[in-house]
Amino acid sequence: MSKRVCAACNRNIDAAAKLCPYCGANPESGEKLDTQAIVQEVFRPRTVTTSESVLEYARQRQGIVIAVSVFAAFLILAALHQFASMRNTTAVSDAPAVPLSEVTDLTAKADETTPRAMPKIEFQYDGRPDAMRTYIVEPGAAPPAPAPQGPPPAAPPR
Repeated sequence: MSKRVCAACNRNIDAAAKLCPYCGANPESGEKLDTQAIVQEVFRPRTVTTSESVLEYARQRQGIVIAVSVFAAFLILAALHQFASMRNTTAVSDAPAVPLSEVTDLTAKADETTPRAMPKIEFQYDGRPDAMRTYIVEPGAAPPAPAPQGPPPAAPPR
């Protein structure tokens, strides 16, 4: 690779370079060029509308946009709840009050003091009804001790 010296900064650069990578000047004449104008001439900036810029901003920062949206939705729901709560505490109805006895039927109330019998439930026995009607005892289990048959012991005097 052949080298040559930049006329502006006196550094060694590539012979094929049109601009010095160190100072941005023309290596032959040493005059500095406005590289910003050249870049904008070659790479023309695209005109972006306001709605496109907002969408691009939101696309780049999705997490922030989602967090702000959730927070705004929470604030809106809280405001609606506050509005409904305040309205319910201060709003007065013009309709007359309805007695509770008209809303509920107290005469058809079932008697809760008498126990009701359990309904008969049919089980599917899988072909062995005796397994559902008897206890299944584990191997090595001992039966409980029989209850004493005599009269109960008398209480000690006080």
